[in-house]
Amino acid sequence: MKDEKIVEATDVSLAYRRTRHRVSSLKQTAIDTINRRMAYEEFFALREISFTIARGETVSVIGRNGAGKSTLLKVVARVLPPTTGRVIVRGKVAPMIELGAGFNPELTGAENIVLYGTLLGRTPKVMRSRIEEIADWAGLSEHLDIPIRAYSSGMTARLAFAIATDVTPDLLLIDEILSVGDADFREKSAARTLEMMNGGCAVLLVSHDLEAVVKMSTRAIYLSEGKQKFAGDPKEVIEEYLADVHH
Repeated sequence: MKDEKIVEATDVSLAYRRTRHRVSSLKQTAIDTINRRMAYEEFFALREISFTIARGETVSVIGRNGAGKSTLLKVVARVLPPTTGRVIVRGKVAPMIELGAGFNPELTGAENIVLYGTLLGRTPKVMRSRIEEIADWAGLSEHLDIPIRAYSSGMTARLAFAIATDVTPDLLLIDEILSVGDADFREKSAARTLEMMNGGCAVLLVSHDLEAVVKMSTRAIYLSEGKQKFAGDPKEVIEEYLADVHH
């Protein structure tokens, strides 16, 4: 169903606790904590964010650094629970955020394919059957029996990307336009991403590339200091954002 809501976020806020005063050393921090002299305050990374994404829609999130864009992706990905509000996500999710964050460096590439895929909600049996195809697509077939700790950062990201995109999800979460590996692989990964976007999945995209936002998005959200300042047509949202930037 094209109008099926894949994401429904209602009044989502997320607060972190931080200390009100600086301390001179770790020892002093421990002493103040034991004596209950540490004073804390809440810092809201997100405040009352509401939006929906239907199947086949691409919603982009823009804003300055520190506006809460990546935090919002992590809340939708269920990495961070909201402090207040509610997020409903229906179906399978492919989170392209901090690629490889779920890997165990002591396990081999093959073992991490099973582990990472399981963390994404797939069964170990299915992942074991997909090891060779995933490694071949990532160009890492000859490195499957090597521990991930011996991989370069580019190899790790390529393997994580290949696992995350091995099936077309219901929701694709992208933190910045991907630039994984060398030029050939970047082109290959961009093609697969566009294929998934055109395949009917819902997409939540964070990007500083405003031209890409206009080309790829059906709607956009402008975040400022954790608040949803403007939402709607991508061109109008970008105009509002640029007006603030140049103010």
